[in-house]
Amino acid sequence: MQTCTPTAPLSRFPVVGTRSLEEARDAVTRVYLPHDLVAAHDLVDMTLNAVSDHFLTLGYLTYQAAAELTMPPTEDCYHVNLTTAGRTDADRSDGARTRTEARCSGAVLNPTQRNTVRWSPDAEQLILKIPRSSLESHLGDLIGRSVAEVVDFDFGLDLTHAAGTSLLNSVEFLARELDRPGGLAEMPLAREQLEAFVMTQVLHSGRHQFSDALAAPAESVRCGRLAPVVAYLEEHADEALTPQQLARVGCMSVRTLHAAFQQQFGESPMSYLRRVRLDHVRTELLHSDPAEVRVTEVAMRWGFFHQSRFAQQYRDRFGELPSATLRL
Repeated sequence: MQTCTPTAPLSRFPVVGTRSLEEARDAVTRVYLPHDLVAAHDLVDMTLNAVSDHFLTLGYLTYQAAAELTMPPTEDCYHVNLTTAGRTDADRSDGARTRTEARCSGAVLNPTQRNTVRWSPDAEQLILKIPRSSLESHLGDLIGRSVAEVVDFDFGLDLTHAAGTSLLNSVEFLARELDRPGGLAEMPLAREQLEAFVMTQVLHSGRHQFSDALAAPAESVRCGRLAPVVAYLEEHADEALTPQQLARVGCMSVRTLHAAFQQQFGESPMSYLRRVRLDHVRTELLHSDPAEVRVTEVAMRWGFFHQSRFAQQYRDRFGELPSATLRL
């Protein structure tokens, strides 16, 4: 009886598979950061798969050997190491130490610290590389004020509590979707939104100087303050809008934006946007010639790229399939 070997995460995005210590060091340097790498008897069986986009780099890494990486301060990036098999032991230049265990704990490498990480032979990690500009700007959107300092995360990251589990699950989901033909790799807007969610979970999972501000109740907003947001949303409904953009329009944090939409409309801003887009699709279908127009073209023009999901959402809202509306 044959057994199937599980496919490594992000297998559609191979960087290198090598037994050469020098090639392993060069590959991680290209994707993540310069470092020194040593391994027992200079032997590794390393696999690195990785993919980068606007907000972050996501990679899968294993050495299949007892290995030690010493990394200077990156200055401009955060690295979030999520251990999915085996364990690592890490220390940094301020004397802090942490151990990561499979699916239980991870580590955040501070941009201003030198970090040393020792891998067990069976260790595997999903590793996020997030530019400071991306994470700090995202944090500013969440709390409603500018962030111009390093987010000083605790070294260790607990993946067993609610926020940590959500972080690990969302990163694994992102990896699976990027691997899947027709998945997020081919849907830039959806991918951008999921990457933003991953950054939110990083900020909620790790303890740092902004944690209390993130946990504070959202500011209450008078209904009138939503008027420019709603007007902007409806005027630009055919564009790739995000909660961060809408929050900036309303001069409020993303959390306050969500709370205000829930209070006034009973739904999130993205759910409201979906209703507006569905209304536009229906109007366009009602005024179109079925011999000249395809439902798919209209749906995609209004930001619906997953056709079966769009059809279900349309039927839930209007009680009929979009193809039936086009034939009216």
